[in-house]
Amino acid sequence: MPGISRKVALAAAASVALLATACTGQSGSGASDDPSEDTTLNFWHAWSAPAEVKAVKSLVAGFEKAHPTIHVNVVGNMTDDKMNQALRTGGDKAPDVISSFTTNNVGKFCSSGALVDLNPLFEKSGIDPAKTFPKAMSEYTEFDGNRCSVPLLGDAYGLYYNKTAFEKADITTPPKTWSEFEADAKKLTISDGDSYKQLGFMPNYHGWETTTEHYLGQFSPTYFDSSGKSTIATDPAVEAGFTLQKKLVDELGGYQRLEKYRSTLGDEWGPKHPFQTGQVAMQLDGEWRLGMALDAKPDFEIGVAPLPVPDDQADQYGKGYITGTIAGIAATSKKQNAAWELVKYMTTDTAAVVAFSNAIHNVPSTLAALKSPDLKYDPRFKTFLDIAANPNSTTSPASVNGGVYLATIQNFGYEYESGKAKDLKAGLARTAKQIDTDIAQAK
Repeated sequence: MPGISRKVALAAAASVALLATACTGQSGSGASDDPSEDTTLNFWHAWSAPAEVKAVKSLVAGFEKAHPTIHVNVVGNMTDDKMNQALRTGGDKAPDVISSFTTNNVGKFCSSGALVDLNPLFEKSGIDPAKTFPKAMSEYTEFDGNRCSVPLLGDAYGLYYNKTAFEKADITTPPKTWSEFEADAKKLTISDGDSYKQLGFMPNYHGWETTTEHYLGQFSPTYFDSSGKSTIATDPAVEAGFTLQKKLVDELGGYQRLEKYRSTLGDEWGPKHPFQTGQVAMQLDGEWRLGMALDAKPDFEIGVAPLPVPDDQADQYGKGYITGTIAGIAATSKKQNAAWELVKYMTTDTAAVVAFSNAIHNVPSTLAALKSPDLKYDPRFKTFLDIAANPNSTTSPASVNGGVYLATIQNFGYEYESGKAKDLKAGLARTAKQIDTDIAQAK
């Protein structure tokens, strides 16, 4: 989902978690329409860049050509807040189908009844989601057995590296394990007094995409047990992830020095992104960064690889963290059968998914599309296709209060990396307790 910050997405998740509590739509209440009759659907989506808006219109045009009785009124640049408001109130101008960037809101959308459970529609159409979508994408589009959303392209996170800097440091291959990554990050760091001529990697949680869930994704955490209680205080993967990040912070100069350097660097979405300028030699980022970096015309060759994995999981190298865009049908819609035809086309028709992926350069969201010979991409982009298709790739599970638990974990991360919280085990226990309290209140 290029163009939207992860921090903004987390804020949006928290906002929708509050707003969606008033949703009263009941799944299946409007599924009595005949999609073969002439009808018009309202489709709201979040894309706003001109090329993306054009791609959405092309996607919808393909659907209308295949379904001449169904017309689609497309409304773009819609935030989750606006969508949620409309989902609660309904009406002729409200969306029948929505598409959101905020995967974290799936649990709230499902539990509130704002979006209908698509499981019966998948079954009726003879489509098995488990065999259609990559494992992680299938997981983040449902909550408590309710599949109220479906993936509509995805994002995969990997490692970008400066090949020129690697050659100068006598590093011949990208790191595959965290110990190799740690060694490379130190080797690539060139100090300049209390600053840096080049930083091997910016590890701070306030950095660019270096969020707690992106780090932890490589460790395959559980987040919750079978009863819905937080496991971050008892899951060794979480402690290992936090320990690794703090070690990087300390070894690369310490929190204060790194923050001082970070304050001098360009923003995430502009041409002066520190990886693109060569100020940072390695970068954790999504598939969209490749095109943005190439557009910035850096004076070095860009390398792309999967993110490293823990040393004791070396056999799982190639996995990564997965998220993406979702689509769903409004419970207030009176045209749910027609809406399903649109959703089914956009998300399961291989040709449509491939064409949309080619147009906006996000990762295809079906296993068939990931293997399609019609995909057009820079050879380096294949790294992200492989990460998306990897069964070991991970995501963050849906929660009844959206992404609030991820924001809580991230906030502790800020405290721990800065030294404000010194006892990791005690801090994780306190954070787990807060997560459980927040979820109990949401229910």
